[in-house]
Amino acid sequence: MQNRKILVTGGAGYIGSHVVRQLGEAGERVITLDNLSTGFAAAVTSGELVVGDTGDAALLEKIFTEHDIDTVMHFAAHTIVPESVADPLKYYGNNTASSRTLLAAAAQHGVNNIVFSSTAAVYGIPAGGKASETSPTQPINPYGTSKLMTEWMLRDLAAAGGPRYVALRYFNVAGCEPSGTIGQSTPQATLLVKVACEAATGRRPGVSIFGTDYPTPDGTGLRDYIHVEDLATAHLDALDYLRGGGESRTLNCGYGHGYSVRDVLAAVERANGKPLNIKEEPRRAGDPPELIAVAERVRKVLGWTPRFDDLDTIVTTALAWEKKIAAQDPTAYWAA
Repeated sequence: MQNRKILVTGGAGYIGSHVVRQLGEAGERVITLDNLSTGFAAAVTSGELVVGDTGDAALLEKIFTEHDIDTVMHFAAHTIVPESVADPLKYYGNNTASSRTLLAAAAQHGVNNIVFSSTAAVYGIPAGGKASETSPTQPINPYGTSKLMTEWMLRDLAAAGGPRYVALRYFNVAGCEPSGTIGQSTPQATLLVKVACEAATGRRPGVSIFGTDYPTPDGTGLRDYIHVEDLATAHLDALDYLRGGGESRTLNCGYGHGYSVRDVLAAVERANGKPLNIKEEPRRAGDPPELIAVAERVRKVLGWTPRFDDLDTIVTTALAWEKKIAAQDPTAYWAA
């Protein structure tokens, strides 16, 4: 028997598009809802694309009425931390209020399963630099708070008889689909691997290290980088888990070990065969010295098995996509 359809909000964005691609390869029937504010229609490689906002109740009613949807995968969100501090209501409006509208429509139309794109930002600055699912949630910016509020809504809705869910708390997502069909083209990207690869291809004048005096082996911040393809696989594993009757869970998505800023920049230099223009700057407020996932639970609960746990692989796939953009390859896509 063919499975019911999956609605993917934000499926034209960086992470969502990788999940849509894997869903299509698995034979799932997918509908992507994306307003294309930071996503790209060309990134949607499977199913149908509906252009619109996740908070548009009338549009959601139309989608749920016309399609037999049993699962929602919810990625649509603003994700830039400094912007969330400067414009908090934008983040609470899109990330929290729109999520509430989506959850109301999903519950009304009998959706069984929700897979939610959450973030390690819900932990704030965890003690000792490592965060498990039982660590206190103490976000230090509106972005993290807006995501945590959606987790609370999911929890309370499930307790009231609504859809079961898996909330995946991402750590630092990086890399691109290895064959180069889709990649990360987020405008004004702030993630280190993307920024460094843009510098390597001349799309930025250089790259900065913010803080070189942290209590870490080389003085720069340590982060848990996860390849986007492995993260996408975790969403399909979560789908199988929920369809198999699994109870609602919140799970970290990371590899459980970290690389420093200098490690990442050195990997980009290796992959590109030439040095980067690197500028050392003071620490930024709110940056923890170390942020690493305690991530055994996602493996045990979902049976998740990562395949790309290697910094050079992450960087090589990211740089290959960045070189396609720099060359204006017609098979790539990027912001005007």
